Amino acid sequence: MESVTVTRTIEAPPEEIEDVLADLEPFMRASGFDEVDVEGDRLEISKALGLLRISLTLEVYEDDEAALAYEQTEGNFESMTTTYALSEQDGETEVTAETEFALDAPGGSILDATVVQRQRRKELEAQLNYLEEELS
Repeated sequence: MESVTVTRTIEAPPEEIEDVLADLEPFMRASGFDEVDVEGDRLEISKALGLLRISLTLEVYEDDEAALAYEQTEGNFESMTTTYALSEQDGETEVTAETEFALDAPGGSILDATVVQRQRRKELEAQLNYLEEELS
């Protein structure tokens, strides 16, 4: 299992961050996905990545340690989960976004763990940028 973790301190209380996270469509678009369809706790997202098109079906699930958590139910990975944990400190909130993933076909896939980590880091950073912009 591979992982990518991005942490940032945002000048807002956890409740305000949770409100932005709850509006899933713009939050997912902020990471660069050009197609986002939200139906309840189910998300269909896709984006072009070079010559490859990444399409994922995600399901939001409850995680006592995260403000938002989702896992892939269909898509390019053997497994993939992402969590957004919040920790309040002196009127600010530390947001930790973490994705853990396993690739389908080791060595035989267009997707390489290093490429996925680099791309996912950019996506998580973009989402944290979005949180900052929405709350400033």
